Amino acid sequence: MITVWGRATSSNVQIVMWALGELGLEANRIDVGGAYGGTDTAEYRALNPNGLVPTFRDDEVTLWESAAILRYLAARHGDEAFWPRDPVRRAALDMWAEWMKTTFIPAFNYGVFWPLVRVREAERDPAAIAATIEKVKPLAAMLDARIGEGPYLGGEALSFADIMVGHQLYRYDTLEFDKAATPNLDAYYQRLTARPAYARHAMVSYEPLRVK
Repeated sequence: MITVWGRATSSNVQIVMWALGELGLEANRIDVGGAYGGTDTAEYRALNPNGLVPTFRDDEVTLWESAAILRYLAARHGDEAFWPRDPVRRAALDMWAEWMKTTFIPAFNYGVFWPLVRVREAERDPAAIAATIEKVKPLAAMLDARIGEGPYLGGEALSFADIMVGHQLYRYDTLEFDKAATPNLDAYYQRLTARPAYARHAMVSYEPLRVK
């Protein structure tokens, strides 16, 4: 039995849960982290010394770090489209997965989403937010150009890279801020929203995260 420790509102937990859903794997998710606490206990730190979410267990395998869990699931359970066996094809997809994690997410999630959702308005730095929004626009345009090559990053079918790239798009689409024109990315997001696993695990309201 697969167990995932982590709150549903965590974008990193959403990566894992969405991947599980697409792969047709059942899992027991336990609310941990954020308002639920539980990450500082000795029992949890024995599983995940980093003290963050998610933590993942599949029988004898215990993992943390969402990207590592995603790749484990893809390699163990994914078909050729989801996890190409050819290293060249797989690396071409992994390149975009890594770009999302190391470039787009730090700019959008930490520079736009967090300040607008998790910081009180009186405490925000409007100039810093505006500057970061201008940095996000060319990144979104870059992704838009790549998405224009096909329905999904790997072609006609969803891959592990789409999980990493797509999980942030619910927040990106629904958060109100000045965005670049991205018709291909908009259409891609609509395709994702039609997938039951995406709707269930990635389209999770972030209102509980909003500062009161």
